[in-house]
Amino acid sequence: MAQRAVWLIRHEPGTSFGGTVRFSRRYPTVEKRAKVFNGSSYVPVPEDGPFLKALLSELRLLGDDKDFVESRDSCSHINKTSVYGLLVGGEELWPVVAFLRNDMIHASVPLVEQTLSPRPPLISISGISQGLELLFGIQDFLYSGQKNDTELNAKLSQLPDLLLQACPLGTLLDANLQNSLDSINFASVTQPQKQPAWKVGTYKGKPQISISITEKVKSMQYGKQDIADTWQVVGTVTCKCDLEGIMPNVTISLNLPTNGSPLQDILVHPCVTSLDSAILTSSSIDTVDDSAFSGPYKFPFTPPLESFNLCYYTSQVPVPPILGFYQMKEEEVQLKITVNLKLHESVKNNFEFCEAHIPFYNRGPITHLEYKVSFGQLEVFREKSLLVWIIGQKFPKSMEISFSGTITFGAKGHNKQPFDHICIGNTAYVKLHFRISDYTLTGCYADQHSVQVFASGKPKISAQPAVARKKHLIPKHWSYRQFLATYRKLISSDYYIWNSKAPAPVTFASLLS
Repeated sequence: MAQRAVWLIRHEPGTSFGGTVRFSRRYPTVEKRAKVFNGSSYVPVPEDGPFLKALLSELRLLGDDKDFVESRDSCSHINKTSVYGLLVGGEELWPVVAFLRNDMIHASVPLVEQTLSPRPPLISISGISQGLELLFGIQDFLYSGQKNDTELNAKLSQLPDLLLQACPLGTLLDANLQNSLDSINFASVTQPQKQPAWKVGTYKGKPQISISITEKVKSMQYGKQDIADTWQVVGTVTCKCDLEGIMPNVTISLNLPTNGSPLQDILVHPCVTSLDSAILTSSSIDTVDDSAFSGPYKFPFTPPLESFNLCYYTSQVPVPPILGFYQMKEEEVQLKITVNLKLHESVKNNFEFCEAHIPFYNRGPITHLEYKVSFGQLEVFREKSLLVWIIGQKFPKSMEISFSGTITFGAKGHNKQPFDHICIGNTAYVKLHFRISDYTLTGCYADQHSVQVFASGKPKISAQPAVARKKHLIPKHWSYRQFLATYRKLISSDYYIWNSKAPAPVTFASLLS
């Protein structure tokens, strides 16, 4: 006797979607039980978007349902109950309890504690009657004494806390939500908040919330058609909440641009009080498709006093930010090197600084150098066997720059010259450092206007990105990259480009293919 999920959907005829989800709640623990009970007939609860479309279609509320649909409109499908089966992603989600009252669709998915093939009789599923009782209780609470949309919105905002009391872990305890509201109000009046053991004190002063987003990109580029390039973003959201009160409550929403890559593998701080199961179950192992949850990602939490990492995530962005090529040829005591860099057109071309370090391990000091750079300037640290290519604050309009040169080395001094057990012979790398302000690779941001705070005083909210770093390694014509971006949108980087003993000709066209 439990519910896997609950929805409240406002029916809006004439709009593009036909309605909007005003409230939804999923119960991950019940979902795991459903997976065990249903076995091979298990169908997961979909995200709000696909569920909304499937439910409105089944209830004939989309407005364009004039065509005959056999699975819905045939004589064998005469529905005399409020229990439906929804076609979502080629599978049928059943049972779904739903009814329309006052332009609001109340819906839930009860737990069936047995296999769904063949379908058990409705009378044997106790979760259906429990779901109806819960939905009718929500309806009574929303519309008893409700006179306008403002009061309705206020009651909808109270539902999460009320369901924690009335329906914990998806099991209905009391369908009269007013009783739960009264008990919450009584407890807040009669019992003062207790200082939690993990919070050593309280803040006194001007309320303020600071949010920063940090992203790091790990990438491998091979420049070969038979080996696929790989890259992935790893992000961190850091918060500092200066709020008065013992247990202030804050909700932060992360948003993505249109067609942005979904956030995956999300891990949250223990102070997060609740989370949509769709956020927790999105994994980089699974194939990303159009139905993947793409936000907004809401994180309600009770913040500690100190700065903390609210969450970690990964994301598969469409392209790496910079393409690199490094080639080295050894001729007697000389080295001929070529370095090409190309900034992707989608990346902001405005650096605080950008420079490439080209070290030469296991060799003597640089005695002679002939070089040509298409952009920027070169500095030579002879004793350190190091070249520093200072690129500056912008790439040229072509977004491509190159450096080539011939280097002669002197006798190697074992005590003074840099040594590395891996970079032996022709193997070496280029390390690129840069920083970009007001830019993030994924486009992930925290909307200041969507931050909700339940505490005394109105806080100042600043969404300032932290520092972003990036490392690129390109052995021969492949690269390992790390990229860090923040929501004040600041990017700094470490970029490595490796050379190999048998360099093959590689062009930007092949790197882009």
